[in-house]
Amino acid sequence: MTLYHGSNVVVQSPKVLTNGFYKDFGYGFYCTNMEKQAMRWALTKRKSHVVNIYEYTANEHLKICKFPQMTEDWLNFVVDCRKGIEHDFDIVEGPMADDTIWDYIEDFTRGNISREAFWALVKFKYPTHQIVFCTEQALLTLNYERNYQL
Repeated sequence: MTLYHGSNVVVQSPKVLTNGFYKDFGYGFYCTNMEKQAMRWALTKRKSHVVNIYEYTANEHLKICKFPQMTEDWLNFVVDCRKGIEHDFDIVEGPMADDTIWDYIEDFTRGNISREAFWALVKFKYPTHQIVFCTEQALLTLNYERNYQL
């Protein structure tokens, strides 16, 4: 599977990043199978805008969590990760909670909207995808191909 990573630098040797803000699926190296999404990520960076391209080869020995779509389990997982609660997966894959969806998650977490209201609000969002490599072993499944600048 071809994966993309939007950045401001060329990333030939990805690393598991364990600093900064908590993200949807916890700390790690984030990619997507959607080139346009990686381009959007790259364009949010200052100075350079680089899309790095990798070939991903699945490894059945890794502990992988997949969310094919936004579900109750996905919502609970994202809320936990955004709170800094760690998990023990090597790779996590699923939809992305963009800024708008994250606002809805925050409202739900604070009790400002119900679970039903959350699902009604996110129902018509455009499709997204992210896959995070959470361990060094998981990163071994990625082979750097090339990059291009926007």
